[in-house]
Amino acid sequence: MTSPLAPRLAAFGLVALVVGLALHNAAMAQLWDLGVRGSALDVVAAWKEALLLVALGLAAWGARDRPVVRIADALAAAYAIVIVLYAIIPQDSLGGEATARGELLALRHHLLPVAAYALGRLLSAWWRERSGFVATVVLAAAGVAVIGLLDLAFVNLQAWRDSGVPGWYREQLDLRYEGLSGLPENWVYNTGDELNPIRRLVSTFLSPLASAYALVVALVYVLSRQFRWWWGLLAVVLYAGLLYTHTRAAFGVLVVGLLVLALAQRRLAPVVYAAVSVAVGALFLVAYPSIGPSTSYTPQELEFLRANAEREPGESSDPFAADESSTESHWRNLRDGLETVRDHPQGYGLGNAGVVAKRTGVEIKAGESTYTELGVDAGVAGLVAFVLWSVALLLALWRREAWVVAAFSAVLLLGLQTDVIGIHWLAVVLWASAGIALGRPRLRPAVEDEIETAVAIASAETAETAESS
Repeated sequence: MTSPLAPRLAAFGLVALVVGLALHNAAMAQLWDLGVRGSALDVVAAWKEALLLVALGLAAWGARDRPVVRIADALAAAYAIVIVLYAIIPQDSLGGEATARGELLALRHHLLPVAAYALGRLLSAWWRERSGFVATVVLAAAGVAVIGLLDLAFVNLQAWRDSGVPGWYREQLDLRYEGLSGLPENWVYNTGDELNPIRRLVSTFLSPLASAYALVVALVYVLSRQFRWWWGLLAVVLYAGLLYTHTRAAFGVLVVGLLVLALAQRRLAPVVYAAVSVAVGALFLVAYPSIGPSTSYTPQELEFLRANAEREPGESSDPFAADESSTESHWRNLRDGLETVRDHPQGYGLGNAGVVAKRTGVEIKAGESTYTELGVDAGVAGLVAFVLWSVALLLALWRREAWVVAAFSAVLLLGLQTDVIGIHWLAVVLWASAGIALGRPRLRPAVEDEIETAVAIASAETAETAESS
């Protein structure tokens, strides 16, 4: 016998994850500053995994009807099985060097989207007629934008240098950043002028990249709606935050997401939004060195940057140049990672790629790209399983939830240069959204807005009838 309370609690757990993961990094850094460190902070930081597992258990227990098994479900299971097998296979037989801690961290990393997807599938019937989850996603992203913009306006970089953020990264996560007094170097846009570095929006994610990608997801949803003044206001807030992250990849995938949205909904409006975004984004990138929030380097930071410039001369700071330092780095990492997967298709075992390898002190076989990291950790088998699962989801969702298809397409494209699974907010929001949407029946183009209109008309007619009676 199922409990009617269980799915409610599971749904609340998913909503809490959306909000909590947006605040997680800032909260952990603050706790570190207050003296909660080491194993104690590791236990606190595991709240998200614990909550996800509890929500999964409650959703499974309280489900009235088990969802129909689809091809995407089978491929998700296949991907999970490959990951678990690679966690079991001894590292020395594959040539890997990961520690036991690294294997556990990588196992959590690779299985997080599967767990979020499973939770979404179990809750799909519960949320079929509800919009609370997406409302939470959009409002959480809007909060990230507002907090980030207020931070740029009223908090100077020195306050962050003196905060718990550098220590949390260095001591708790074993991520050592040298160029900005222990803060991640990408917090500042280097204009090439030592006297005019420009800050980027980092907000509660403590990262311009994670902030930007969250804002892209929310923007795709907002712009998928029929225009209303409140959607317009939200879009302006979200887009302003996105601009100040100064993340060109996010600008690009937003355009891709909007074009996919236009195809899925057969609407012209997203194409117009994409064209406007291209123009505004390009102008903003050109103007940013003049209008962005300026900061300054410390003498020690300048010394490091000058030495680094001598080691890597000739790279441009022009955001539109092919040899711009960030662009060149992304392409180099992707190319090197693909070559590693090609030369070692069996993989090295979990924990030999990306941030996990960096945190555990082993050689990083591949970094940044979701796909090359998967290929290194779980071989071609893991990479192919993930790609097939992703394609199956896109095909299955095409006529079910246009905004999920568009946002999912954008994030999968981002995966070429970024470990999108490693951004836990993205992993939970997008894969849970996909699971929820897969429980919906196939719809005609633009039918979501037709349904909203029909519901509004029916409600008005019901109200009029009640008044006349």
